[in-house]
Amino acid sequence: MLSSLLRIVFCIFPLCAGAQAVNSDHWAVTDGLGRVVRGYETAGPTRPNKTVAMFYWTWHQGEDDTSYGIKNISEILRAHPEALKDYNHPAWGTKRPGFFFWEQPLLGYYKTTDPWVLRKHAEMLADAKVDAVFFDCTNGSLTWIESYEALLATWDQARKDGVDVPKIAFMLPFGAVPHSLVSLRQLYRDVYQPGRYPDLWFVWKGKPCIMAYPDNLTDAPEDREIAQFFTFRPGQPDYVNGPAPNRNDQWGWLENYPQHGYVRQDGGAFEQVAVGIAQNAAPERNGHCSAFNVPGAQGRSFSARNGFDPRPDGYLHGWNFLEQWERAFELDPELVFVTGWNEYTAGQWLPEHGWNGVPFSFVDQFDWDRSRDIEPNKGWGDLGDVYYYQLVDNVRTFKGMDAPPQPSAPKTIVIGRADGWADVAPHFAHYKGNTLHRNHRGRYDQSYTDTSGRNDIIGAKVARDDTFLYFYVETADALTPPAGPHWMTLFIDVDRSKATGWQGYDFALNRVGPRNGKAVLEKSGKDKWVWDEVAECAFAVVGNKLEIAIPKAALGITGDDINIAFKWNDNMQDAGNVMDFYISGDTAPGGRFNFVYATKP
Repeated sequence: MLSSLLRIVFCIFPLCAGAQAVNSDHWAVTDGLGRVVRGYETAGPTRPNKTVAMFYWTWHQGEDDTSYGIKNISEILRAHPEALKDYNHPAWGTKRPGFFFWEQPLLGYYKTTDPWVLRKHAEMLADAKVDAVFFDCTNGSLTWIESYEALLATWDQARKDGVDVPKIAFMLPFGAVPHSLVSLRQLYRDVYQPGRYPDLWFVWKGKPCIMAYPDNLTDAPEDREIAQFFTFRPGQPDYVNGPAPNRNDQWGWLENYPQHGYVRQDGGAFEQVAVGIAQNAAPERNGHCSAFNVPGAQGRSFSARNGFDPRPDGYLHGWNFLEQWERAFELDPELVFVTGWNEYTAGQWLPEHGWNGVPFSFVDQFDWDRSRDIEPNKGWGDLGDVYYYQLVDNVRTFKGMDAPPQPSAPKTIVIGRADGWADVAPHFAHYKGNTLHRNHRGRYDQSYTDTSGRNDIIGAKVARDDTFLYFYVETADALTPPAGPHWMTLFIDVDRSKATGWQGYDFALNRVGPRNGKAVLEKSGKDKWVWDEVAECAFAVVGNKLEIAIPKAALGITGDDINIAFKWNDNMQDAGNVMDFYISGDTAPGGRFNFVYATKP
């Protein structure tokens, strides 16, 4: 049975990866701080055998007490800074110690059983070129079954829709303890032995990978099967960069700089290096695991070489994350393990529990600086995604990139026939199936609905001649009627600079509804989300295809030297808020990413 299952895995896995048509390597992006994420010209060509894994939390589930309510540490301390020194302050609520969010995720206080959230996670992680996620099952024998079942089903469908979803694996307790053996057997019986979702398994060194200790497996037949089935990489728990790991099969998950290299291969190369956003380590515990709210904790703004970033917004600039990536580049392993994506919650501990908090402690998360989640959050406003694009930038450095496609020769398009695009290149592919609606309980007293998904954008093209730029966009089904604002809006950055226009977009077409049978082109005004009409443009809808002809003169473009970035968006709900690109309707490409059309390399 074992050998047949492995044949299934290894036949399916490479086919899925190779079938991927959407390629974020061909997209450009500048983050909210104005930092341009590197492209092919600086990242260089794709480097073979480089893998990025992400620590991921599925524990946001269960039947919550709706009377408990959401407790957000950052919101509490902004309103009541004195509460930090008063455990009995009413701002902490009456049910203590309890669990707290350090900030609100951009997608809300969600449960990891929400398909709408899980689909967005799949796309964001795929766009960042993350290859695998490891679920945190390090507490007792909890494996969060309800959540991983929802994720497996949602990501399997996303994979079928063209998303190169990360493969999945589990991280079990940091030792050969009884709880670890319980989880190991449960996961094997539930997921792996029956061969469920084999195309989603993360395969390492020829077998499905699991971060677990095999030491207490017995000589029973099932345990012998388990021992042979997995590639075991036990998790090394401590942060301190002292002696080398105490066994040669371990992987790290979070370490102080300079991190170790793990599992040195025969040729001298390292297999794995951990990269963290921040480390809840502090001088009072000699760099070992501590509370995040004690003095000196190594937050996002910390650098082992440079101290703490002195800027008031230093926590946004990622000194810690960058320094850890630089160590990974130095050691150049096969796999980088990043901590982490979406933990968000922290327990509140009293002094007698030993975390040395004054007067109490938050261990794994605390505030904007002392936290380690990359998933975009709501508390930072339009800067809530800066760590996401820092991740993208460093992954591109580590893995390299595919070369950008070159455009085809100039061609005049006859608007209204939708039949002249077959030989136009490149084709900017995007994901099918991501306009699903949301109706799901959140954590505690929260509940979420979203019905803005409408036109499912799956591809785009650009053509040119001496007079016009022609834009083509295709949706999965027939387009809705062109009525009302924010119907199939095209945002264009003509100078490739974020310093001009709204979020860098100098022009918008269809921000307002078509008029007199023409699409309205507007230019971003001095106040960015104030738009001035500049032209009316011919457009046509043919089933699921939209064509538009924009005069080059209206865009300030002359000649054939074109270098623009653009994106399509349908049904924006929060006009003028760039973070709405993650949430409402459909956006291609997602978030701040842009397609690039350049006539010269």
